Amino acid sequence: MKFFLSTFLICCTFIVSTAQIKIDKENLRNRGYSNDEINKYQDSINGSDQEITISLSGKTHFTDYKIISFENDTTYIDTTLTLRKEFKHNALRRDDFELMAFHNQGQTYQKLGHDFTKSGLFPDLGANAKQFEYIPIEAINYFQVPTATTEVMYRTGMEQGQILDILFTVNTSRKFNVSFEYKGLRSLGHYRNSLASHGNFRSTFNYQSKSGNYTARGHMVSYDFYNDEYGGLPEQSLQYFESNDSNYKERGRMEVNFTDANNMFEGKRYYLDHQYTLGKVNDSIQATTKLKIGHQFSYETQHYRFNQASAMDSYFGEAYQKKISDHTAYQKMNNQVYAELKSPIVLGKLRATANLFNYNYHFNSVLFLNEKTIPSRLKGNALSIGADWDTHIKKFNFRAKASSILTDDITGYEFNAVASFKKDSLYVVKITALSSSKTPNFNFLLQQSDYKNYNWYNAFNNQKVQRLGFQFDSEKIIDIDASYSILTDYTYFNENQVATQYNGTINYLKLKVHKAISVGKFTLDNTFLYQEVISNDAVLNVPTFVTRNTFYFSDHVFKGDPMFLQTGITFKYFSSYYADNYNPLLSEFSTQSTTKIGNFPMLDLFINAEIRRTRLYLKVENLGASFTGRDYYSAPMYPYRDLTVRFGLVWNWFI
Repeated sequence: MKFFLSTFLICCTFIVSTAQIKIDKENLRNRGYSNDEINKYQDSINGSDQEITISLSGKTHFTDYKIISFENDTTYIDTTLTLRKEFKHNALRRDDFELMAFHNQGQTYQKLGHDFTKSGLFPDLGANAKQFEYIPIEAINYFQVPTATTEVMYRTGMEQGQILDILFTVNTSRKFNVSFEYKGLRSLGHYRNSLASHGNFRSTFNYQSKSGNYTARGHMVSYDFYNDEYGGLPEQSLQYFESNDSNYKERGRMEVNFTDANNMFEGKRYYLDHQYTLGKVNDSIQATTKLKIGHQFSYETQHYRFNQASAMDSYFGEAYQKKISDHTAYQKMNNQVYAELKSPIVLGKLRATANLFNYNYHFNSVLFLNEKTIPSRLKGNALSIGADWDTHIKKFNFRAKASSILTDDITGYEFNAVASFKKDSLYVVKITALSSSKTPNFNFLLQQSDYKNYNWYNAFNNQKVQRLGFQFDSEKIIDIDASYSILTDYTYFNENQVATQYNGTINYLKLKVHKAISVGKFTLDNTFLYQEVISNDAVLNVPTFVTRNTFYFSDHVFKGDPMFLQTGITFKYFSSYYADNYNPLLSEFSTQSTTKIGNFPMLDLFINAEIRRTRLYLKVENLGASFTGRDYYSAPMYPYRDLTVRFGLVWNWFI
């Protein structure tokens, strides 16, 4: 998958995208939609008088353009300009408040906070520093649209590069939808040997039979995340950077630790979920009681590679080979069968599941190191069962999920409960509880490398998480997200960058608050995060405070309101702490206790505009780099980006 594919697709889409959808406002009012709702999405589906229009019998409106999540929650394609979309206009396409980006887009991120809400039963390959752009099964969206729909996201890169993310989806009939999406990223970076080149292709389908009894959906994902790794700056270059030496304002002139290293994370995944509802779906007798029988299947292959033309003993230690070529492979397959009963008998919906998980994590050789055998693979099967109960009682909702592995190859369990109360559109209160036990990722258990220090075979205990959470969401009042987690047998990479298991207990308190204050056309949007880690040893390092404050102006401009303008400045700050080291060989972060980063302001100036279905983004990143001092780092030895001007857009077509 090369970048020209994206360019070709956007050109083809532009050619066929000359028609726009014409809405019937009176019809929408008669169907119960308010003027605010109609006006909010006006630009999503309305063409100008000069454009070719397609009348759809006055029955098509914005709510017909549906985005369906893995949990079957439905939202709509929204082309309005909001501050939340400003925060999501990045390589990840999501808010990165709890992340600290490295200097080049497409590189990894330093975590400013941890999320233990999504544990899962089965271990992953590892290489977590390469996983930020990885899209799991639960994050894939499906679509249902009355006309062909296209979205294009573009953003300039750092030194000869850009991001281009294109979505095309169409319903070939009312019951069948397909979508195709490709995101290509290429960015050279300011420092030597810091190229990022990523490809990410997704294709989905969503089908329902004419009777409605049988439904099926699935997707195919193919991804390759390639990075040249420069290993950060050596001591001399760090001095040039911090002293703002005029001879090295061109960052490419600085010496870096590596000039010949790279890593790659790539893979493919195939997923299918289909189910059959017994009886007549539209039969009034069956309306309150339904029984579904279903099957889910997924198969995924993953490969992680690290290559270095010449081994560096001074950085990673002694090596077996002069040329480093590490390769880790992982194949996993999951088959799940389930039965789901929706009935007053169970006070809602009850699903029972049975899973057969097959895994094969492997290298190409068997090693004998210090009289210890390091095998070539971890391979086996895991049988698990589970249940999911969901009930609604007026404005209360309760959901409980439990699953457990029955076999001995790998073990684990997970229990998750959510209770919520919704007071109309005023607020939502949610209480969550999680208890889980999971086998550590495979790279903690087994690792092979041409570097001698990076070979191990461990028999670690399961990592256990107990978590209690509280959420209060109210756009008019305040948003609060608080949690308290207890971690046992926590696995991490220590200061020697070796897989380690902590035999103590870690207590992790996290409080996140968001509040926006508006006066006229001006708004101050504030997000604040407080964290506290209690343990005998510093194995989970986070900043105590993280804050992001955005002051901005928003209003329609020019006669006739052809453009909606949003402009302002964002201030982000996190307190100093012993941030984790980045290890490009493992693509993991490891603890350290010698260098602190943080305690510097990040100022971003932005000017965004909405014209019809197009959102334009112009940003000056790290505006204060020239006057706040050269102490801004993403990780030890890795400076954050200097002042940078970025441009981008998001454009929707409705054919």
